Amino acid sequence: MPLSAEEIASHPAALRHVQEQSRALIHIYETSPRLAAVFATQQRWLLGHVGLALHFRRDPNDRRTEMTVARFLEVVRRNAVASRNTAEAFVKEMLHYNIAEYISTSGDGRAHPLRVSAATIETFTGWIHAHLRTLDRIDGGNRLARFLERPEMLGKLQPLICDGLLASGPVREPEQTFSLFIWLNNGGIVMDWLMSGIDPEDANLDRIPTSVISISEFAHWLKLSRTHLARKLHDAEALGSIGWIGQRGHSVMWVSRQFFREYMAVQAAKLAIVDAAFEACFPAAGES
Repeated sequence: MPLSAEEIASHPAALRHVQEQSRALIHIYETSPRLAAVFATQQRWLLGHVGLALHFRRDPNDRRTEMTVARFLEVVRRNAVASRNTAEAFVKEMLHYNIAEYISTSGDGRAHPLRVSAATIETFTGWIHAHLRTLDRIDGGNRLARFLERPEMLGKLQPLICDGLLASGPVREPEQTFSLFIWLNNGGIVMDWLMSGIDPEDANLDRIPTSVISISEFAHWLKLSRTHLARKLHDAEALGSIGWIGQRGHSVMWVSRQFFREYMAVQAAKLAIVDAAFEACFPAAGES
């Protein structure tokens, strides 16, 4: 049976394993910042998953299943992921940076078949590896090894993960501080960086120290406007979700226990979705 979000969140070493996952995702960001920008906000992250799912679900022998702009817009509309204008702008950006590409350009523009580039799929595979590795560390499983033996199963696994993410209330409507950051460019990486610097021994404190001191250095590393990041951090501070142990900018930033719990709840929900999708693709021995 796949792990539930509750089982993942309650595991005594969950934070350590999620921190290792966060560092893997930060490494992907550092090596492929342009591609990582595809998933810079939660909305763009979901748009990216929709595009990948349409890519993997297409049947080369059935033109009705090809990924087109029109089909992408329909799935986005049906699942209330973004406005039509936002989705169209997203597709144009993906094409501009060769994250996606046209297969052919005959006929009406909205009917041109698209595909995700090989480099994009390779980078996304690293995201899959990171999450399967976390699940294995939680229960001692061998998901990653099984996936590496059959990497072609990515085409079945990712669409199921996308379905799960689109249907998940905890992922799509997280609590207040998490919601604040998911609309910030690279907000997911901001939270990963904050949480990856926590000492697990401090996780039960009301104010949990992180490794962040300088907002300027933080913003520069993330390629964010310092003003924009500072504004979001100020909003989070007003909620009581973050603060500084001493003088702002000259002491360590802390996160509240509530913010930490919100972050871990979303990570657990996401990992449970990945595990359920994996179980559907790789049923345990003896199961049909």
